[in-house]
This record gives sequence, C-alpha cells and structure tokens, in this order.
Amino acid sequence: MALLSRWHVHADDYAKEAMENTDMQIKKVWDDSIERGKQWANELGVSFEENIDNVMKDDDIDAIIVTTSTNLHPEIIRKACQYKKHIYTEKVLALTVEESEEIWKAKLESNVQLMVSLPRLTEKEFLCAEDVVEKGLLGKITMIRCRLAHDGAVTRGGEKIGWLPDRFYDKQLAGGGALVDLGAHPIYLTNRLMGNPTSVYAHLQSLSDQYEVDDSAVVTVEYESGAIGIIETSFLSHGSPFQLELYGTEGTFLAEEGKVKIKRKQHQDDGWLELEAPKQVASPMKQWVDAIQTNSTPTITKEDFLQLTVINQAAALSHKQKKRVEIR
Repeated sequence: MALLSRWHVHADDYAKEAMENTDMQIKKVWDDSIERGKQWANELGVSFEENIDNVMKDDDIDAIIVTTSTNLHPEIIRKACQYKKHIYTEKVLALTVEESEEIWKAKLESNVQLMVSLPRLTEKEFLCAEDVVEKGLLGKITMIRCRLAHDGAVTRGGEKIGWLPDRFYDKQLAGGGALVDLGAHPIYLTNRLMGNPTSVYAHLQSLSDQYEVDDSAVVTVEYESGAIGIIETSFLSHGSPFQLELYGTEGTFLAEEGKVKIKRKQHQDDGWLELEAPKQVASPMKQWVDAIQTNSTPTITKEDFLQLTVINQAAALSHKQKKRVEIR
C-alpha cells in the first residue's frame, strides 16, 4: 500500500484501518506537501517519496489510498490505472460526470479494483431503510429527507476558523464546500434508496465572508418514481444528529442517532416499532480488499460513485443559475 496525501481529514482513519487489516501493509507515503508527508511517514515508520511517479512505478506497491485534495483525484486515479494499482479514494470520485466516466473507463481498461469511500451504505440506518423499501412496508414512498451536519466551521474563543482545516474552504482544491464534502453522504444514501433522479434544485449558502464555498446547503431532488428528496448539510450546526426519514402512503421510517423505527397503518395501535439491522455489511475498505483478493463484487457500485457526482454537478449548476436543473 501507498498512502497518497494527508490533505483530507479522514486520511488518518484510512491509515488506521489499513494497519489493522492483516492483508494490508503500508509501505510508502506521498504528499504534495513535503513537510506534511514526511511528518506522516515518520509517524507511521515508513518511507516518504517526493515523486508520485516513483510510487506508481514501484512494483512492490499493489494499491493506493487517495486522500489528496479533490481537484487532484482525476489525474492521480488515472495515473494509478495506467500503472495498474488498485485504488481506494475519498469521495467524491471527481467533480464532473465527464471526469468520473473517464476514470471508470480507465479502471476497466486496466482491470483494477476501484472503491470510493461511501461508508454509510454499510451502516444500520441505511440497511434498515433499504430493507423497508425493498419489502414495500411504507407503500408508495412520496418523500425522503436526509441530513448530515457538523460544526466544523464554527469558531470558538477568538479562533479564526473552526476545527475543519482552512484548506477545506479552498474552492480550487476542494471543488466545493459543505455539499461536496459532508453532503455527499445524504446524496448517495437518497440516490440508492430512491433510484434515478430527474431534476435538482439547490441553494448553497455561505454565511461567512471568509469562505469562497458553501458552509450550508439544501438540495431538493425529484426521482423517476415521483418521490421528492430533501438533502441537508452544514458546517455550522453544533449537535446536529444524522437523520434519515422516509414517508409513504402506508407508513413512516425514522432513523436518528443510531435508533431506527417504523410506523405502519397495519400496526394495531399505530405505534412505533424499533428495528434492528437486517444484516451485516463489510466496510468499504474491507469490500475493496476482498474484491482485490477474490474478485468478489462489492455492494458499493459504479452507480453509487457516478450518481453522487451527477447530483453534485447539477446542484452547483442549479445554484449558479438559480433554477431547477433537469437530469437527462
């Protein structure tokens, strides 16, 4: 394994998971910030490489974890495909559908395994919601709402920025703000549960003059089924719980802070019934490793990767044009 950049705040999390997996061994670190990269390599007890091409040419490196700035994803992932390295990357895959499709084409041509980290597709709230949808327990679903927010941009005690690094507000590097980063999770969850989107209307808000990207966002999505999706995210919400809600003609599904419950008109007392996760699903990284070793098929798919970019690109266009954007 080679770790490519400590730019993203989840870089340490992925390194930790890799070190805990006996099938993986971290051998090298590369970073476009030499100082940052050398420090990380020293902490991990591995070598640092300044030249990314040397990492790719190294026959001892089988796979890479990409936690660079978002704008570097297409270049680095295509290069990895060229040298037939398996790829695990932080979301999003790319900022445009065209770039994402080019990456997927390169992945197929090089016959490598590619995984984008979409972890909430493996967690209890989604698994219960998916089971409820597949069984038709809510009747015809008319609306879905999903919210994920934190206080990463909230300043305290005279600090200039919150706990989220200032590089996350650099539009050129990050490609966007709260919606591209944190809003990715509600986007891919609603996409998977509701199917193909047909239109998007978005408002991306920046409450601070110091940011060139959004720190809060609301996106409404219409799906082929006629259901409406409401996606919410923010870097300015202290204590905001993760929420996933499904509303249908025969019932309601609510998930918040690990608790999942359903109410159906078929229930005698019309009360709430708590649900347990219907199955266990391996983490995105474990699924990726299994696919490399056994050619197994991950539960997280190309459609999840590409549709995430579709909504992000449509939302950015909708906000810019201040109108509803149709997806064809």
